[in-house]
Amino acid sequence: MEPTAPTTTPKSDLGYIVVDTRQDKCYDNSQEITCPQSGEAFYGQDAQFQGVQSAYQDNGDGTITDLNTGLMWQQNPGDKMTYKKAVANASFFNLAGYDDWRLLTIKELYSLILFSGTDPAPESIEPAVPFIDTNYFDFEYGDISTGERIIDSQFVSSTKYVSTTMGGDDTVFGVNFADGRIKGYGLTDPRTRGGKEFYAMYVRGNTEYGINAFIDNIDGTITDSATGLMWAQSDSGRGMDWEDALAWVQQKNDGNYLGYNDWRLPNAKELQSIVDYTRSPATTNSAAIAPIFGVSTITDEVGGTNYPFCWAGTTHANAGGGDNAGVYIAFGESFGYMMNSWVDAHGAGSQRSDPKSGDPDNYPQGRGPQGDAIRINNYVRLVRGTW
Repeated sequence: MEPTAPTTTPKSDLGYIVVDTRQDKCYDNSQEITCPQSGEAFYGQDAQFQGVQSAYQDNGDGTITDLNTGLMWQQNPGDKMTYKKAVANASFFNLAGYDDWRLLTIKELYSLILFSGTDPAPESIEPAVPFIDTNYFDFEYGDISTGERIIDSQFVSSTKYVSTTMGGDDTVFGVNFADGRIKGYGLTDPRTRGGKEFYAMYVRGNTEYGINAFIDNIDGTITDSATGLMWAQSDSGRGMDWEDALAWVQQKNDGNYLGYNDWRLPNAKELQSIVDYTRSPATTNSAAIAPIFGVSTITDEVGGTNYPFCWAGTTHANAGGGDNAGVYIAFGESFGYMMNSWVDAHGAGSQRSDPKSGDPDNYPQGRGPQGDAIRINNYVRLVRGTW
C-alpha cells in the first residue's frame, strides 16, 4: 500500500512529532454538527485544527514505518501475552532482519491512536471503528466466544504505573484500540487469577520519541522544543463543562492572553504528550506532569487533595451511545467506584472520557465497568503552535 502523504510537513528538527488524531467531524454535546464558525458555540474543537496527518509505509516484510515519527512497527502483534512475557520476549525478538526491537512506551504506543474511531456498543461490533489504522496494522476485537468482551483489545506498553491501582495492584499502562482509552491495567487477571494478557507490539527507531524538552519562557508560557508546542504554564484554575471550555479558550484569545490570540483546546494526543509518567500523587505528591507547570488542586471523590482531569478538544465517539463524551487526561488519580469504595482505578496519566454536559451528582457511583468517576467540570490547559 502506498504511504498516505501528510497534509502538513513536520519540522525536521523535532524529535517528538505529535501526529494528528485524524478526527475530522465536529460535535455539540450529543451529536455531529456542521463545524461552527468563530464566535459560535462549540468553535475550536479538534476537527478544526488539522495538524501533521498520519503517514505510514508498509515495508512488505511485516513492518510498518511511521513517516512522521521515524518509528518502525511490528505489523501483527500476534497472540496475547502477559506483561512479563512481553518484556522478556523483547530481548530476542527478531523481525525483517532487525534485532534492536523494544517494547514500546505508552507515549510511543499512543502515537498510533486515531479518534476517527468509535467505541463499540457492549453487545455488537457494528458500527464501531477501531482507533488504529487497520489499513496498516492488524487488529481484532475481543473474542466473545471465549468469554472476552468486545472491547478486550488492550495493547500493553513498557510503562508501569509508579503507584498502584485497585487498592494495591501492580499496574502497567496500555492503550485499548477497541474503545479508545489509556488505562492502567493490573498485572493479574481477576477472572483467571493468572497474569493478565495483552497484545504486545515491538518498535524500533527514534529513541527520542516521547522525551519532552521543556523551556520556561518566563512569561507564563512553556515551550516544548521536542514537540514544538507552546503551553500555558498554568491551567484554567477552575472546572467547566466541554462547551464552556471551548468558549473559555476563545475568551482568552479575545484578550490576547499572555501575548497570543491563537490558543486552542489541545487535542487528545497533544495533551497526553505532556504527561510525566514518572510522577503520581501517591509517590511524588504531585500531578503526573513536570513541575515546571503550575497545577490546580481539587478535592477528590474521597475528600482528599488531588489534581484535576483536563479536557481535550477531542470527542470520544460511541457507536452505541451517541457522541456526548469528550476526551480528558487524568493528571491526578483516575478514580473508579469498585467494591463499594472509590479507588485509583486506572492511574494518573490515564485517558478516559466524560459526558460533555450535565450534573456530576447524577453519577454517585461513577459509570462503566470500573465505575469511572464522572466530574464533567474539568480543567483546561491551553496550547498553541506548531506545525
